[in-house]
Amino acid sequence: MAIGTRDALVHAAESLMRTKGYAAFSYADLAEVVGIRKASIHHHFPTKEELGMAIVEDYIARVSGDFERIEREHQDLAGRLETFFLVFRASSEGGLLPLCGALAAEMAALPSGLQKLTHRFFDVQLKWLTAILEQGVANGEIPYGRGTRQKAFLLLSVLEGASFINWATKENDPIDDNIIRLIIEEA
Repeated sequence: MAIGTRDALVHAAESLMRTKGYAAFSYADLAEVVGIRKASIHHHFPTKEELGMAIVEDYIARVSGDFERIEREHQDLAGRLETFFLVFRASSEGGLLPLCGALAAEMAALPSGLQKLTHRFFDVQLKWLTAILEQGVANGEIPYGRGTRQKAFLLLSVLEGASFINWATKENDPIDDNIIRLIIEEA
């Protein structure tokens, strides 16, 4: 039972972080969503920072697993980027912000452990995107242009930014995957 409760807490708290922000949700909010007492939350996560770190660590593991799956299933750069795009877009559906983008917006107010994990998550994404773009350049699939790191940064920035604009305007305009081609072929 404890493992199920812990997982429910992590899942519900992630949703709260992605809709309200880290600073704006409390253990009282979480207790209401999960249907348990605040004391039970403290049993699993004595501090909010520990809860936040568990959420981000779980998220990093899930995304890293997605990256491995994408590489197994797609040998070409176009397939990898398209699948990354679809995974990213799916993670932002339902009025949710990208988790680490939401945390980055509160970076100055985050405890140091969460700041480090947020930085690590962006680094994981940028390193993966850079690596697959470098493979694409080596295979002649795309031109080097301004460089693979800059292309990775631009791509992630556009996706994160579009998610924030959709969230703020509530228009839910999905970004077209043609932006990927524009970034990797022109930048």
